[in-house]
Amino acid sequence: MTTRRAMNLAEHVLAAGGDLPDKLALSVLGPDGSEDWTHAALRRAVLGTATGLLQAGLQPGDRLLMRVGNRPAFPIAYLGAIAAGIVPVPTSAQLTAPEVTRIAARLAPALILAGAGVPLPDHPAHVLTEAALAGFADLPPAAFAQGDPDRLAYIVFTSGSSGQPRAVMHAHRAILARGMMMEGWYGLHCSDRLLHAGAFNWTFTLGTGLMDPWTIGATAMIPAEGTPIERIPHLAARHGATILAGAPGIFRRLLRADWPPIPTLRHALAAGERLDPTLRAAWTARTGTDIHEAMGASEISTFLSSSPARPAPPGTAGFPQPGRHVAVLGEDGPLPPGQPGALAVRRDDPGLFLGYLDDAPATAACHRGDWFLTGDQAQAEAGGAITLLGRSDDIMNAGGFRVAPPEIEELLATHPGAGDVAVAELPVGPGASIIAAFWTGPATEAQLQALAEEALARYKQPRAWIRLAALPRTPTGKINRRALREAHRKDRS
Repeated sequence: MTTRRAMNLAEHVLAAGGDLPDKLALSVLGPDGSEDWTHAALRRAVLGTATGLLQAGLQPGDRLLMRVGNRPAFPIAYLGAIAAGIVPVPTSAQLTAPEVTRIAARLAPALILAGAGVPLPDHPAHVLTEAALAGFADLPPAAFAQGDPDRLAYIVFTSGSSGQPRAVMHAHRAILARGMMMEGWYGLHCSDRLLHAGAFNWTFTLGTGLMDPWTIGATAMIPAEGTPIERIPHLAARHGATILAGAPGIFRRLLRADWPPIPTLRHALAAGERLDPTLRAAWTARTGTDIHEAMGASEISTFLSSSPARPAPPGTAGFPQPGRHVAVLGEDGPLPPGQPGALAVRRDDPGLFLGYLDDAPATAACHRGDWFLTGDQAQAEAGGAITLLGRSDDIMNAGGFRVAPPEIEELLATHPGAGDVAVAELPVGPGASIIAAFWTGPATEAQLQALAEEALARYKQPRAWIRLAALPRTPTGKINRRALREAHRKDRS
């Protein structure tokens, strides 16, 4: 890859804080104050935890299944494991016992880290409680385990939106790719105070909200567990947040609430699901700041984004981050601007995964020559921006025409009563299917249909309209079109 010098991901994250020991690294924001950690305190806790995990019998290369809730113990245990050369496997606390039992059977973890109230797998591995973990922070610091940048550092699971979740293996070098986001997406500097609206135990928060600010010596702020989303702007204003990050759904809810201006806010960051252009425009009108969106996947860190230095043109996902090699592929290789094809990232990207655990065929299937196929359809514009056309398995066929869901969804979302919107192709008989629209707001079918008839070609207009209480989503917040199609199939059977 890009370098062969020995390294440790956790050491890279904590290095800048070593020069700023007394600076605030983490602030957990509650209604009556904050729980604060300096960079020196964070480093001590991580390296003490590394010592404790080794004393608990773990060896470098062993897998640690993390079942921890929304608390600081999550990132400390994660980095502590990596510091010791142990492989952490963070999992959503929302998984049920049967779901996490299936995961544990595939992973064969040497240890399970158990948070209070979080479902555990039926597995013979030893269990370490979060209470016992807390005592590790004061142990003598371990040394960072050094080694090949390409060795396994951590494992995450895909959302499972297109089938069974896969175990995605990442190398220590993955942290080097995140440096491309600092200007390519974040506009993040050492002086920033980044408030992430997500939970500690979400990988989006772990990367964007915690590790990346720490990597450059900035301050990470996280709302305390149980904080209502509508209170986040109040906390941001009180604690001087300069950047606010979250999933688009967070910003959608904030726009429905009343809150004072955030005078220190420079811009916002969104990822996890598609950002509707109307939502971005509404946020700018409300705050005078922009939302910069980024696109990535479980297999690769974000690589397409808008940024303060280079905002995304309307309707696009933004530009490849500096240092990234991104292409839209046809059957014979990269396509010129204006032609739709498969979105791909060159396979020498440091943020690209090592492969799927124990699944070489699936790993090989997502590569084509020198390229990793993201599974998305896209089109490059003349100025270098990339327009997303939907997932390869979400592209709809309407009367022989290929239609991308975002084109219809973004139009329907402009209706003030639409709520959350999704479209999907639904089978209606042997060899026959239609485009169906799903929405959650008070708008009527007639109102939305009129909007579609006015602005969309006939073949793009939904033929079925289905109001839902809420759209099905994956654990990471993305619309689960597979679940929409499956629910329709069950209703018809």
